[in-house]
Amino acid sequence: MIKSMTGFGRAEVLDESHRFTIEIKTVNHRYLDLSVRLPRQLGFFETAVRAYLKKYIVRGKVDVYIYHEDHSPEKVLLTYNQELARQYLAYFQQIEETLKVKNDITLSTLARLPEVFSMEQQSPDEDSLWELLEKGLREAVEDLLKARELEGRELKKDIQRKLGLMEEKVEQIEARSPQVLAAYREKLEAKAAELLHDMQIEESRIAAEVVIYADKICSDEETVRLKSHIKNMGLALDSGEGAGRKLDFLAQEMNRESNTILSKANDLEISNIAIDLKTEIEKIREQIQNIE
Repeated sequence: MIKSMTGFGRAEVLDESHRFTIEIKTVNHRYLDLSVRLPRQLGFFETAVRAYLKKYIVRGKVDVYIYHEDHSPEKVLLTYNQELARQYLAYFQQIEETLKVKNDITLSTLARLPEVFSMEQQSPDEDSLWELLEKGLREAVEDLLKARELEGRELKKDIQRKLGLMEEKVEQIEARSPQVLAAYREKLEAKAAELLHDMQIEESRIAAEVVIYADKICSDEETVRLKSHIKNMGLALDSGEGAGRKLDFLAQEMNRESNTILSKANDLEISNIAIDLKTEIEKIREQIQNIE
């Protein structure tokens, strides 16, 4: 299914102690440009979040905002550094022997010395946090994909309609080309008759001039290629995901062919049709910029 690169998804998940709010905003971009904003204390999840999103998003500028509320009771761990306490006692004994002073160190005094006892914040349970965060990411991505698919369907309809108009323009050019040659032949014969009066000009001379002129203005190759590109673009639209780059390439080729037709045109009507054709192609190119 064709997807737009523009969309928004949001989800909120919570358990007894934690609440995650996830917002994903995407706009068009040539490649995948992924930006993840996490609370500092949860920065270790960034790689996992990026890997998860890459499974569902191929192209686009993606901004991910993750907000976290922690309502769990503060968990603090008391630690005792036995080796450091031994070193303190050893130095006190050394001072007593060296300076001949009484060693009156007590347990309460030792306990108050730096780093003998310390309070440490317990690390969060990463597995349970990721389980909750992954659930929120899944819901936000589902919401985002729905929005992108909905806009993608509208883009597809609009491009298909424009392809139909382009096909009509190409057929008009093909129908007009023989008329241009016929008109040139009549003009050439009239001019020759005017210049030569009653003298006859050889039919072969007229035919040769018409052939040379036809070769200069002939756009059969361009119209055939245009029809092929229109057909291939229609097939690409039906092919499903990841068609954006192929569609962009086809639009560039269409533009090249229409430019050639316009440069060869020696007829006002064909020139106007070619300009209308280029206008439709530009409209399609603008729409394709939003397709993933």
